Amino acid sequence: MPFVILLLAAINDNLGTNPVETLTHETGQWALRFLLIGLAVTPLRRLLKIAWLIKLRRMLGLFAFFYASLHFITYLWLDQFFDWYEIIVDIPKRPFITIGFVSLVLLLPLVLTSTSAMQRRLGKKWLALHKLVYVIPILVLIHFVWSLKADYSEPLSYALVFVFLLLMRFIYDRKKALQR
Repeated sequence: MPFVILLLAAINDNLGTNPVETLTHETGQWALRFLLIGLAVTPLRRLLKIAWLIKLRRMLGLFAFFYASLHFITYLWLDQFFDWYEIIVDIPKRPFITIGFVSLVLLLPLVLTSTSAMQRRLGKKWLALHKLVYVIPILVLIHFVWSLKADYSEPLSYALVFVFLLLMRFIYDRKKALQR
């Protein structure tokens, strides 16, 4: 739905005075939102005792990758016009681009191994690989903060949500360990 809304806004020339910046910001935010929503699935499933919620996690991760890819393509295409020289010159000036790219690259193996077949094939290695889902939001939040000139309230609110989700997981794991 966010993609459709952005597409309609672009078609209707309703993306504000700086449409490229709006697209970049919105696609990046939706990538982060879907990452956090995906991380919220397990605590919600445990809290509400609704087993079927787990089926949404893979889709949410794929949505996060989709929006992260759109975010990156917006930078390459609409911001830099695939001018590789300018991109190479731009990276040292704006290191948040590098950390954002690293985040996208780390999402790629999660996407490629998200199928049930890959989960079975990789076994315990799959679990270890998918722990990257806890590193990626940290990198994305750093990317977000470094990209701003002022007013860090938005990434801070996302960071608080992320910390809360990690805290819920920690409390559950600790409680489970104490029951053994």
